[in-house]
Amino acid sequence: MSNADLANLSDKLMLTTVLMYVVALVAYAVDLGFGRRGAASSAEAKAEKTAEAKVEAKAEAKAEAKVLVGSAGAATVDAAPAAEKDDDGGGGERRQVDAIRLAVLLSVLGWATHLGVLVTRAAAAHRWPWGNMYEFLTAISFAAVTAFLVVMFRYRARFLGAPMMAAAVVALGVANIWLYDSVGPVSPALNSYWIAIHVTAAIIATGSFSVAGAATILYLLKIRGEARGAAAAGFLARVPSAETLDRLSMRVTMFAFPIWTAAIIMGAIWADQAWGRYWGWDPKEVWSFVTWIIYAAYLHARATAGWRGRKAAILSLIAFAALLFNFFGVNYMFSGLHSYA
Repeated sequence: MSNADLANLSDKLMLTTVLMYVVALVAYAVDLGFGRRGAASSAEAKAEKTAEAKVEAKAEAKAEAKVLVGSAGAATVDAAPAAEKDDDGGGGERRQVDAIRLAVLLSVLGWATHLGVLVTRAAAAHRWPWGNMYEFLTAISFAAVTAFLVVMFRYRARFLGAPMMAAAVVALGVANIWLYDSVGPVSPALNSYWIAIHVTAAIIATGSFSVAGAATILYLLKIRGEARGAAAAGFLARVPSAETLDRLSMRVTMFAFPIWTAAIIMGAIWADQAWGRYWGWDPKEVWSFVTWIIYAAYLHARATAGWRGRKAAILSLIAFAALLFNFFGVNYMFSGLHSYA
């Protein structure tokens, strides 16, 4: 295939990816909003049937002759309601299973086509596919979806599906509507093997931090709902406890932080080779370091000062906001050696 054909295929795969993520988002939202009601109804029906069986067993022990007649009548009266409850519960459980299976299937298929977008773009450009803002945001979205799938399968965190798919759809929408750039060569400063090391590390860390940010936002909503006595209603009842969300956010942050640290160090080495100095207080360098400081403060406070709960969550969100500003704000609001927007 020619470079133009590969670039065209990359654009078509991008459209396919967005459509799959949109449908997956809807399926995750259905599961988050209604999925466990069916399971709860089924469990309640089973509990009622078990209680009825115990009552019948006790009645048989008291008076076998009377129970035979009474239980026959009771079975006739209760048969229809019991069957109806079982049908309702079973149907709800099937709806739950179908929704989450569809969501996971489309997430995995969308991830595969998303990977295809990057591979075909790289083949068309004959370089690493993160040389401009369009490609960089596409790669970060891919890293975020990858991190979400890993966390979902490892910790059964399907409740993150709706916010993460929403974030991926918005990011890819922004990339295609406002940031799209045709396949072409990169600036001389980016024509280095370090782009495969430094930028890749930054992409992986940013995608992972996005998952931690989603878990932190859910945590704050959860504790707010609990404070208002509304945790048992709505989708808040279908996410895990606040403690679980807090712990999940910290674990993902602990994974991403060393990678972000390595990205900064490797960026300094690349800067020395490209510009003759390790550190020049460029806006991108400054905000990368500010982001590192805040995440380091978050992890340090949790490890030494015993920070838990709302204070730690707010600090984590401040760090995530600095990360987003480092990506969007620095590239469009400041001029510097790293501004390729």
